[in-house]
Amino acid sequence: MKVVFISRVWALGLLPLISLVAVVIGCASKPAPSPASATPSPAPPPSANAFGVLVMAHGGEPAWNQAVLDTVEGLKKKYTVEVAFGMADATTIQEAVKKLEARNVRKIGVVRLFVSGESWYERTEQILGVRPGAPAASPPTPQADPHGHHGASANPHAHGAHGEHAMAFFRVATNASFVLSKEGLADAEGMGTVLADRATELSRDPAREDVLILAHGPGDDQENARWLAKLDARAGAVRSRLPLRRVEVETLREDWPEKRVEAEKRIRAYAERAIADGGKAIVIPYRVQGFGPYAKVLEGIDYTSNGKGLIPHVEVVKWIEQQAAELESGAFRAPVAK
Repeated sequence: MKVVFISRVWALGLLPLISLVAVVIGCASKPAPSPASATPSPAPPPSANAFGVLVMAHGGEPAWNQAVLDTVEGLKKKYTVEVAFGMADATTIQEAVKKLEARNVRKIGVVRLFVSGESWYERTEQILGVRPGAPAASPPTPQADPHGHHGASANPHAHGAHGEHAMAFFRVATNASFVLSKEGLADAEGMGTVLADRATELSRDPAREDVLILAHGPGDDQENARWLAKLDARAGAVRSRLPLRRVEVETLREDWPEKRVEAEKRIRAYAERAIADGGKAIVIPYRVQGFGPYAKVLEGIDYTSNGKGLIPHVEVVKWIEQQAAELESGAFRAPVAK
């Protein structure tokens, strides 16, 4: 009897433990809830202060455009970036702004990749709506701007034209705010290094060589004088680098025929004098990319050039990055024009 009693007690003592183990095993064997049945985490809201960069550049042939795209590629490591080709063309600016806004950008720094900081500044403000003057939508009939391509259009409610580039003029639709760069490549000291590097690549006998630095130039005489003064300051780096016979700067004033005629005479005379003095002219374009129309202007004259503009060069990359960094902490303006 005693043995039976002990066995029953032992069995009864284990019963709660066995039940507990069964419960634990049963819980562990239950399937986990499926992902579909789980409550999804809400997506983080877009930042109201997301910063992006809109680079404006003249644009041209595919090689011209690709050179700019290659130059700004490194900027994408730090910023959301879009490029609008055309000299302040509202259509391409609108497309770039839409792309930036689609990527949650609400604060846009506009880096204007032009030689002169004066080029199209007020017109761009009007297109972005931070300055009054642009219509709400693009009008249907294109017209050429008889006053050229610097400053606001004389007929702000019409399309303009710069060479073969369309130049729509209207206020973009946007919820973003903007800050614009005011400095041009003619203001940037680093461009002196670009010019000096170009001259060094081409020079063979500095004491018998004359360097001519050529730029597009504006129509207004006072503005042109400011261009020349800034270009001459950048040319100082060439004079310091090499013992050249002469270093001068000129603007072709390409889009103003009556002023271009006189400019072409001076440019050709400079190159011809270099030959008459027993040497040769080195021609360096102060353009964002390429040689522009200078080969035609200098046709028939023996001169030296590699046709390179300011890009590709690391100094231009550095300048763009510096502009973007300064704009990020700039005074943004929301569109106010109606």
